[in-house]
This record gives sequence, C-alpha cells and structure tokens, in this order.
Amino acid sequence: MVTFRRRSGRRAVEVPRRRPRARTVILRSLAGVVAVCVVYTGVTLGPVLAAPGSDPVPARVAEWMRSNGMGWLVTGVEKAAYQANKPAEGGELAGGIGTVAPVSVPVGDSPAPASSRSAGAGTQVTLADVVPPASPALPNEGVWQNLILTGAGVPAAKVATVRPDAVHTSFTADIVWMDPRRVSFALHPGTQVPGAEADGQYTGTTSLSGSALATTVASFNSGFMFKDADGGYWQGGRTVVPLVQGAASMVFGTDGSLSVRSWSGEPGPTVAAVRQNLSLLIADGAVNPAVHDPSTAAWGKTVGNNAYVWRTGIGVRADGGIVFVIGPTLSVVTLTDLLQRAGAMNAMELDINKDWTSYLTYHSGSPSKLTPDEVPPAQRYLTSSTRDFVACSIRG
Repeated sequence: MVTFRRRSGRRAVEVPRRRPRARTVILRSLAGVVAVCVVYTGVTLGPVLAAPGSDPVPARVAEWMRSNGMGWLVTGVEKAAYQANKPAEGGELAGGIGTVAPVSVPVGDSPAPASSRSAGAGTQVTLADVVPPASPALPNEGVWQNLILTGAGVPAAKVATVRPDAVHTSFTADIVWMDPRRVSFALHPGTQVPGAEADGQYTGTTSLSGSALATTVASFNSGFMFKDADGGYWQGGRTVVPLVQGAASMVFGTDGSLSVRSWSGEPGPTVAAVRQNLSLLIADGAVNPAVHDPSTAAWGKTVGNNAYVWRTGIGVRADGGIVFVIGPTLSVVTLTDLLQRAGAMNAMELDINKDWTSYLTYHSGSPSKLTPDEVPPAQRYLTSSTRDFVACSIRG
C-alpha cells in the first residue's frame, strides 16, 4: 500500500492511498472491449443489413459472422437447430407427385448455332424416366414433364420429381433437364460474391431488368462464398478470385453454352466466365470417393455432409443436356445419386441451405418458384443480388 504524508498540526499523519481494485480494472477493460466491439459491429454489420437485395436478416447476419471470424458460432447454432428439426423419416408423400403447368415462351424456337450443338439438333431428345431411389415408384414419380416450351411448342426444359431416398419418403426433390440447343446460359455477378463491383464491370448485371429480364426463362443459384468454395471466379477477361487447378467448374461459353468439368489451363477466347465450387461430385461417370467423407472440410463449412438440408447441384449428360437438382432433404451422397440417376457424367455441388437455393421460371418477366416450399422469394433477382447466379434464355 502506498502512503503520503499529510500535515495535521505538528504531526505528520500517514494516510493510505488506495490502488484501484482489480475488479474495477477488469470491468473498465471489459467496457472498453465492449465499446470497441459495438463500434466495429456498427461499422461493418450496418452496411450488410442496409445492402440492397432480398436476403433475409438472419442470413445476412450469419454471413457477416462467418466473414468476421465467428463461423464456429454460426455452425454451432446450425448444428443445434438441425438436431432439433431433423426431417422426418418414413411416412407417405402428401398429395403424391403433382403435374406441372409448363411455361410457354412466345419468343425464339430455333436451336443453337452449329458450333454449339450436337448432332441431331433439329430433333427432340428422348429422355428415359428417372428411376426413383424409393420403391415402389409412385404414380408420375420420375416421369419427365414439360417445364418450359418454346414458341413452337418444343420442350426447352423438363422436370422430374422423385422422393430423394428410401428414408425421407414424405419429401421430394426435383431434377430439371435443360436442352443446351435451345437454352443459353449466362453467369451474373453478385454485389458481395464475387464482389461489390458496379454493373458493367463484368459481362453481366447484378439483377435482372430490362432486356436481360425480358429474355430470361429460368434462373438458379450459383455456389458458395469463396472462403468456403476452394475455387475462383473469372469473367469477361478478369480474374476476380484466382482459378484453382482441378476445382469443379461451371464454364460458360461466349456462345451461351455451359459445361461442368475439372479445371485445367487458362480461359481461352471462347470462354465467357468460370465459376468454381469445391471438387467434382461425378467425373467422367465415376462418383468421387470423397462424397462419402463425413468431414465438413471435404465440401465446405456446413452442418455436415450427412445432414439432410436444402442442396443444389448441376451436371452435364453424355448428350450435352444440363441437369439441375434441388431438394430440401439432400445429403451430399443423395444429391450425387440423383445427379447420376439423371444421367450426369460430370457434376458438382452448388449452394446449400434454405436461404440460398432456388430454381425459378419466368413468363413475360414474372418469376415463379419451381416448388412453393423454396424459401428465397421469387423476385430475388429482380433487385441487386448479393450472390452470383445463372440466368437461362431461349436461343433465337
């Protein structure tokens, strides 16, 4: 204890001078830390919440937390929520497999230029029905139904609905087939993924409007945020995130074509964009053994590869057809299985979780969900999107 001398008459009196208590020091330090955290949160989270787009607030906060070193907390909450709300096993599918009212597009009915189409482009493709994972098959299960028709009534896209596996029999997953001779594909950037660039800096806009909306007949989500994607992004001659050799890649051609492959080399003059996400699920017809790896590191920071959640994936068939899978109760294994049942020779996972996955169709600029239980709003791409996405148009 430190003392000082104080005069009191003729005698000096020793008066103790107290040091601040340890508890006071700790509280002051904590208050300072809290103040810094509050300021930092306000500065960094505020713009995220105020950014344009239709992303729900919980999703925005979760992505902000992941980007600021709190991914462990988000993952923990997601795991707890998943354990408390696992999809039911068994049971019957309420209402059975429904029928689809196709979208008829009164523009364009010509197949692709010869440079981007396979032999027999003038004929319709005969698709074998998808064999459902659950048996016996329900009426209409796995049967291809017209989804998008050209002005001449020719199918540009079809959809088949199946139960996702033999366990989750009260749920369905949808498989969309798109004819690359009649559908062109374009990658649109997002304001946050790949980055906050002004429209026109890439070869696409962050939203669908004007002529871009008028010609769009379908759209679907792209991949993970890049810190989890183990891949890069290249568009319009610009490397936004360096491409990774061997990564699963959606490769967009300048002719509107789309391929899925393991990346090698550099983009050539016929490449419009490259979007990478993880590793291939299927390569040259063979399933990647890592699909069965329970480690979350294999396919990104998720609630687990074996968790049955909203997932999407895309693949290319031997005949060039593009297949897209979406469903609310898919694991990495069952997603891969459905892509393979749809004939995919090469396939990759796209985004997952309810806030990011959707397949939309458009009629005269008005969007509709493929299934009503998709969570993102149908209008999600009519305003600036935080995430990149793919838009499909009828060739003409």
